[in-house]
Amino acid sequence: MVSPDRAPVGDLLLLGVAVVAVSTSAPLIAGADAPALAIAFWRNALSLPILAAWLLARRTERAGWRARSASDRRRSRLAGAFLAAHFATWIPSLSFTSVASSVALVATQPVWAALIARHRGEQIQRGTWVGIGLAMAGALLLTGVDLSISSRALFGDLLALLGGMLAAAYVTVGADVRRHVSTVVYALACYATAAALLLALCVVTGQVLSGYDRDTWLAIGGLVLGAQLLGHTLVNYVLRNLSPTVVSVAILFEILGATVIAHIAFGETPPAAAWPAGLLIAAGVVAVVRSDQDANDLVDPGGVLT
Repeated sequence: MVSPDRAPVGDLLLLGVAVVAVSTSAPLIAGADAPALAIAFWRNALSLPILAAWLLARRTERAGWRARSASDRRRSRLAGAFLAAHFATWIPSLSFTSVASSVALVATQPVWAALIARHRGEQIQRGTWVGIGLAMAGALLLTGVDLSISSRALFGDLLALLGGMLAAAYVTVGADVRRHVSTVVYALACYATAAALLLALCVVTGQVLSGYDRDTWLAIGGLVLGAQLLGHTLVNYVLRNLSPTVVSVAILFEILGATVIAHIAFGETPPAAAWPAGLLIAAGVVAVVRSDQDANDLVDPGGVLT
């Protein structure tokens, strides 16, 4: 692994592109005139033909797909279920609270991943507990600020926080699978499961899955090509030379990027009191990531980006 000061400039530039790509996710969702669950479904479903084409075009990927163990198949489906639940909570949160609050709270994912690791019997560093405390203090402050705005905003905050918890569960399960299978093989199985579950949820709840205007389809297409494929793929690519810690910390700039884009697109400006809360959350997540000796056990930067 290459240290940050000796990392290839090209990889750092690609990481910057990845951060910009994932920063568009929340604003695109907020601007799409479609049901939240339908957006979640299409985001996963439309990525499948691209992933399948890549898999079919490469002999090693086809062999990897066939060689999966029963355990890897089972865990991929479980990870897909957690991913579906993550999108089914986080995406609707953008209908209730601000882009800035939603992205900041879902970014607490590494904190929940650390707590899951502790529950599984892994040792937690002192710095990790400090980071957890900072992030939770920031989350409490942010939800308090949003409660002063409206109970609707608070509900959106809670959905985003739950989305972060479910993202951590998805990452934890998926990390075990990705030790044995490639990114494309895992992503195809996982996204297919998530799409199937979200489709079933859309049908049961009567969500409209078609008939959207052009701008909404463009927004959904942007989600698929940007955050879902370009962002995730570039993050996985640069991990060959950049440490997971560097990548995970860089992804926190999504909070700032999404906030700036939302301000430009919708004129959405977080209240002044929300900025200290966002900084506390970011500082806490950085502390959690940096304190762990092997950041990949807690954070899978290529897993759940928004």
